[in-house]
Amino acid sequence: MSSPLRFKVLPSITDVPRSAWNALLPADAPPVLRWEWLEALEASGCAVADRGWEAQHLVAFRGEQLVGAAPAWRKHHSMGEYVYDFAWANAAEQLGVRYYPKLLIGVPLSPLTAPRFLLAPGEDESLRTKLFDLGVELAQDTGCSSVHVIFPPQAEAQLLEAHGQLSHRASLQYHWRNEGYRTYDDFLARFDAKRRHQLKRERAEAAKQGITVRTVRSHELEPAHAELAWRFYQATASRHAWGPVQLNHDFFRRAFASLAPQVELVVAEAGREVVAGAFNLHTPKRLYGRYWGAFREVPFLHFHVCLYHSVDDCITRGLEAFEPGAGGEHKISRGFQPTRIHSVHRLFDARLDRAVRAFCQREAEQVVQVVADSERIVGFKGSPGGPL
Repeated sequence: MSSPLRFKVLPSITDVPRSAWNALLPADAPPVLRWEWLEALEASGCAVADRGWEAQHLVAFRGEQLVGAAPAWRKHHSMGEYVYDFAWANAAEQLGVRYYPKLLIGVPLSPLTAPRFLLAPGEDESLRTKLFDLGVELAQDTGCSSVHVIFPPQAEAQLLEAHGQLSHRASLQYHWRNEGYRTYDDFLARFDAKRRHQLKRERAEAAKQGITVRTVRSHELEPAHAELAWRFYQATASRHAWGPVQLNHDFFRRAFASLAPQVELVVAEAGREVVAGAFNLHTPKRLYGRYWGAFREVPFLHFHVCLYHSVDDCITRGLEAFEPGAGGEHKISRGFQPTRIHSVHRLFDARLDRAVRAFCQREAEQVVQVVADSERIVGFKGSPGGPL
């Protein structure tokens, strides 16, 4: 007879051994779910209470064995989530409801779809909802307004929605999928002539400027590349009104040191001068674009470094998909398909809950329209398959 479950809330990822946490991860899990990534966020001071990220990781044990876990945070703002609920916070204020703190189940600054509730092999699926219920209890006991599960897979979102009293929100990212391409020219052949010419012209601009683009990964990575990744991130984050820079140099140093096999850096160089680049993560099947930066403006270089070069690389390596990050409808015309992403939400105030449910319904209708419009915008000569 198996041991009974024992639940805990942990104030730091270091309260469980690295091997125990990582043993729960599916084989194709994005690197952001790994213990090393979460530890880098916490140890570097990027995801800590002083920055509005108070770790409250939900875990389950059988005896001394970790059998379930969910990375969770008591949040005091809505930055770094990419499931934008600022309008909900404003609505709460108008209703006289305190919106912060809230409980977030997900990974800081990581808009990647992945399991939010990690289970050991052989554990029943009901453990996911039990961990969620632990989060609800924690949120209510600590004065949170709500519980938010961001970027779960669709099946997990539907499981939680069916569990009751949750709003299911669907929005979009734009992902590239490998439709069996053997070469980059095979990919270009999917476009009509006008769009194909556009993509070729934009990619060729770098060479006209004397710029070469290459990917550095795994054993080639050196401490200097972590420094570059930090400078790329800082150059972009400090240029936009997204709030304060949320990651620091120490985070990149730690991530490159502990996750080198799953880290890569796209570097654009003019001779010995580094002009721009992008920090990516990968698994054997997928590439994830994370942070881009440029030290000087070059026409279309962003598209080359962040999209075209990596699409070509994915085809060469036989990867199935490329997720370049949040936002960017401009990606549609460059061969990235609208892809539904999910989140589920439990609002404890009944009035705010009704408002959020109505918002999610309206947004879902808009998502359907964007997908319909994308079939006209993308410029494919034939259907590449269902986008959702």
